[in-house]
Amino acid sequence: MTRETRWIGGTTMIAAPLLLLAGLLLRVPFPFFFPHQLAAAVDHPGLLTAAYTLVSAGTVLLCPAVLAVAGQVRRTRPGWAVGGAVLVVAGLFERTFHAGFDQAALALARHRGAGFATGFVADAYGDLHLFSFLSFTILLGWPVLAFGAWRAGVLHPVRALGLAATSALPLGVLKGTTVLSIVAVTGLCVALVPSGVRLLRSAPRPDLRLVLAAVPAVGLLGYVSTLG
Repeated sequence: MTRETRWIGGTTMIAAPLLLLAGLLLRVPFPFFFPHQLAAAVDHPGLLTAAYTLVSAGTVLLCPAVLAVAGQVRRTRPGWAVGGAVLVVAGLFERTFHAGFDQAALALARHRGAGFATGFVADAYGDLHLFSFLSFTILLGWPVLAFGAWRAGVLHPVRALGLAATSALPLGVLKGTTVLSIVAVTGLCVALVPSGVRLLRSAPRPDLRLVLAAVPAVGLLGYVSTLG
């Protein structure tokens, strides 16, 4: 791996599962199904916005983290690496699609009321779209990648099981937090965080001047992006 790849892979292996776990924990006080989530968005808008934003950010950051794991598996088990990466990344795209729907529905609840938003989601929930046909990738991808990581010696059995357990994270829109959710993301933390720490420790130190220049530049670009 190059220096940049190590830093990106290591950082996202740590950040992604921790962001997901933080978002799930913020949703613990509220019941699982979407009418309760939408009602909570009206009663606790800041908390629900933070929770869903953290989950969205963790989902997006999982993509480079998964590619870093697959890159390690590919050295000795290329078939499992490619198959697992393709399935998991497709599943992450679907979860990101769900996150967009979540954002729209939560905004609708805040602006038009929880009852109106609940009726809209209930009517639209069963509509077919591209990702309706790809839900199997969320369920199948993590076990495939985990098996490949175990066979390649990238993860020992316990951490490979933790990675595979991520498939138990409930899928769909406006899902709250359950015990199974916490177990699934805790398994993801067990699988990825130690690997991320090890990867960062093996990476050369970044150029401090580049970091100091990049942080405000990214912040400025982010601000400009909100103006469109």
